[in-house]
Amino acid sequence: MKAKELRDRTDEALTELEKTLQAEIFQARFKNFTNRLNDTASIIRTRRDLARVKTILTQRAQAKGAAAAEGK
Repeated sequence: MKAKELRDRTDEALTELEKTLQAEIFQARFKNFTNRLNDTASIIRTRRDLARVKTILTQRAQAKGAAAAEGK
């Protein structure tokens, strides 16, 4: 997933995507542990996608905090 695509989504959609990616990571790690995962690189890709989502959510929260501080 590209960061540009993620920035077009709403906060609610990103939060749902974050939960989905966390579940995917859990499932992939479990499959890897039981030797049923063929593509082990998928764990790394999913972790990076999750990091992108969390980064964007954090940036948006900081921007809202800065805007609220300026408004006071």
